[in-house]
Amino acid sequence: MPDTWLPQPDLATVEVGTILQALADPVRLQIIRALDLAGESTCTALDVPVKVSTVSHHLQVLRECGLVSSRVVGNTRPSRLRRADLERRFPGLLTAILAASPPTAE
Repeated sequence: MPDTWLPQPDLATVEVGTILQALADPVRLQIIRALDLAGESTCTALDVPVKVSTVSHHLQVLRECGLVSSRVVGNTRPSRLRRADLERRFPGLLTAILAASPPTAE
């Protein structure tokens, strides 16, 4: 049985500002970094300091702006970065975002 993917935008219709606005939220940026390390993960498996329902909401925002894709597997929704699609649309952007050092506590 083929995977069922949740709707996501065609990146040709997405502005870079939309991507940057989504990543302005520190939790979403942390989710993107975690997905980069994991390859694919569900909201319950991601190690972020918020409730699972909040992670689920952030993953929805990230999917709707084109940063991640999510598929349906039973009751779970594993998500992954749209790395190749993002690289074609915005060359170097995701690499630069992931390479940027997280802020340090003062």
